[in-house]
Formats: sequence, C-alpha cells, structure tokens
Amino acid sequence: MDLRLSCCALAVHDLGEAIGFYRDVLGFKVHDDGQKVSVSPPSQPELRIVLTTPDERSLGSLTFATDDCDATFEHIEATDAEVMQEPIDRPYGVRDCAFLDPSGNMLRFSQKRVVDALPG
Repeated sequence: MDLRLSCCALAVHDLGEAIGFYRDVLGFKVHDDGQKVSVSPPSQPELRIVLTTPDERSLGSLTFATDDCDATFEHIEATDAEVMQEPIDRPYGVRDCAFLDPSGNMLRFSQKRVVDALPG
C-alpha cells in the first residue's frame, strides 16, 4: 500500500490573516473553490492545505493519495478502524473512502480515476 499525503486541514484563528501569511510571506498559491480555501507550496502544487476556522472542525484531517482505493479500504477496515465512508466514485474524477483514527481525526484515501468522456 503506497500512500502519499495530498491534503490536510489546518485550523486558523483568522482566515484572511492566514491567507496573507501563506501567500505573501511563504509564497504559497491560494485556491478558493467557493466552499473552502486551501494553499499549496510552489514546490508541491499537488498538495492542498485546507485552512479552516476552529468552529468548522474540531479535529484535523489528512487525505492520502492511493493507487487502489478499494484495496486500501479493505486493508484498513480489516483492523476494525471506524469507517466514515465506504469507497465511492466522485463526479470530479476520484474514488475515495474515509476512516477515523483512534483520536477522531478524519483520514481520507483518494484514488484518481479515468472519467468517461461525455457524449458530444
């Protein structure tokens, strides 16, 4: 099972101030999809650090990229870890699942998949 960190959540006290710090001081790229704001270091553009306020999320979360979501799910489920979401295909081209770690942090495992082209 080859897992690579692809996304994590970081609680911040002031979203605007945090965006300014990561963008202006560290040179990170800001991504805003209208629902969440994330930043990426220039040397790791595929990594997303989602900025959240403490009232949005009490604990952290990590998202790992995997080559086989179903095999990863089966491996972790066999340990009796708490399942948050069984594997599901998302419309944006990934298949993912989620568990809680023993402290209640969400761990998501995401596999890129080929999406069939829409009929023209």
